[in-house]
Amino acid sequence: MDTRYASHYDDVKKYDTKELRDHFFIEKVFEPGQITMVYSHYDRIIVAGVVPTTKPLILEGSKELGCDYFLERRELGIINIGGIGTITLDGEKYEMQAKDGLYVGMGVKTVSFESKDINKPAKFYLNSATAHKTYPTVRIDLEKANKVKAGSDEECNKRTINQYVHPAVCESCQLVMGMTVLDQGSIWNTMPCHTHDRRMEVYLYFDMDEENVVFHFMGRPDETRHIVVKNEQAVISPSWSIHSGVGTKNYTFIWGMVGENKTFTDMDDIKSKDLK
Repeated sequence: MDTRYASHYDDVKKYDTKELRDHFFIEKVFEPGQITMVYSHYDRIIVAGVVPTTKPLILEGSKELGCDYFLERRELGIINIGGIGTITLDGEKYEMQAKDGLYVGMGVKTVSFESKDINKPAKFYLNSATAHKTYPTVRIDLEKANKVKAGSDEECNKRTINQYVHPAVCESCQLVMGMTVLDQGSIWNTMPCHTHDRRMEVYLYFDMDEENVVFHFMGRPDETRHIVVKNEQAVISPSWSIHSGVGTKNYTFIWGMVGENKTFTDMDDIKSKDLK
């Protein structure tokens, strides 16, 4: 468990590239045969990658969580971006194809992950938030996700927002999670940009080859910074920060939000002319 502490924006504007990456960038999300975790003190979100190979991988409680099992006081959102895999929840199995999602409510004691083919392992991407109530587990494939079309060819940001863990699809305590797919020829996400002081957010970028990158923009609207992100890497975005990116080619990203409310449209829009 890699723990990241919160930073005030007055401090962040003094960070150099290394400091920005140390605080907000998650370089290694997926490691074969391992569970990697980052615990952020921004709304206590946990970001994790699970890549089972020769044996099942199991989520467990830890000192950082102060609990006997992982979901004792937490809920969980999962999207698979790899090969076919299986998630077992207290003995009940869920087969997960690529881009299938799963919401898991508080109170499930045993969560384990397996891959069908170790040569093409599943890559389970996890976002977990603290919870106060148990909601039912829901399997959400790409067809079941609520779809919102956004952007245009002219603005180079034509995309489909697939809402997985969202009030239109399933109940949750505070976690909202989904996947945005950019059309071919589109490279901008979330521009014009916004902030939402009620929620923090994490982006995982993927569907990129080794020749392409995304320039992820963050910071206060009048003190912007950028972090260069490669395939299957993630960025933590504080509630006070913009979160937008432009790629050298189209890509896909998973977004997860945790905080005060679940209202997807509750945001403070920022005009591009006001960015600095």
